Amino acid sequence: MLDTIPPERFSASVVAVESYRERLPVPGLAGVVRTVWIQRTGPTDHVHRHLPTGGVEIHFPIGGRPQLLGPLTGPTIEIIPANTTLVGVRFHPGTAPPLPAMLDDLVDQQVSLTDLWGHTTDRLVEAMAQATTPERALTYLQAHLLNEFRTTARLDALVNEAVRALMPWHPINIDNLATHLALSGSQLRRRCLHTVGTTPKVLQRTLRFQGFLALAQASATPSSATPSDRRGTEGVAGLALDVGYADQAHLNRECLRLSGLTPGQLLEVNLDRCAREHDHSGSYQPFLATRGGPPVRV
Repeated sequence: MLDTIPPERFSASVVAVESYRERLPVPGLAGVVRTVWIQRTGPTDHVHRHLPTGGVEIHFPIGGRPQLLGPLTGPTIEIIPANTTLVGVRFHPGTAPPLPAMLDDLVDQQVSLTDLWGHTTDRLVEAMAQATTPERALTYLQAHLLNEFRTTARLDALVNEAVRALMPWHPINIDNLATHLALSGSQLRRRCLHTVGTTPKVLQRTLRFQGFLALAQASATPSSATPSDRRGTEGVAGLALDVGYADQAHLNRECLRLSGLTPGQLLEVNLDRCAREHDHSGSYQPFLATRGGPPVRV
């Protein structure tokens, strides 16, 4: 079992400082995976705030039990033990790996991957146990997912089109979107609940918030060629307008709902640390790249 793997087998699993590095997935997963990452905690426990992204995530701590984080509708706090190395995968909305349950049954839950995949997880654990570095462990995980999507995964093309249309850069009316997809409002809602885990409206709000985070993270990176020149807390109102909020008060309400923090707290604390110790470019750069795409005509 995974919890018996000696952490010392991984040469980078015990480090002096906490770090988090995102990267793009392997090309074969680019259509279903938003980003992959390696996270290392330092000599003290790390308080991690999970935020809604619209998709599900796989968290695979080296020496711990792999978990699936279901679609979130609000923040979730997790304590990651000191000296832990974790590899992870974040999926695009509507592109979860094969699961025995509909995603609306997994909303706001963190579930053992063994409970969902059974013996498949055991085989994956054995393969990852042979890795000597977190980078190789992440390679094994991606190879397994690539095989799963090639052989068993079936994606809902209409829901994928709905997700693309609900990106924050081109605001769209949900009823008009359903008509564009030749679905009734209730059909679109049901299909989104099954394959995304939330209603189209909730997904739209989540993606708008993710757009705000992407712009803010890009602005917090000095070397980033960000599409917005607004920086720091004085630029919050501008970032809110850039991503489609009616005004800063609208952003304030949504930020509290989805992160448990005010925009100022999120930028001042979380993003300041991210600029020094984290690299989120593997997540925000592809997200921002969708900003230049043409709007869906409805």
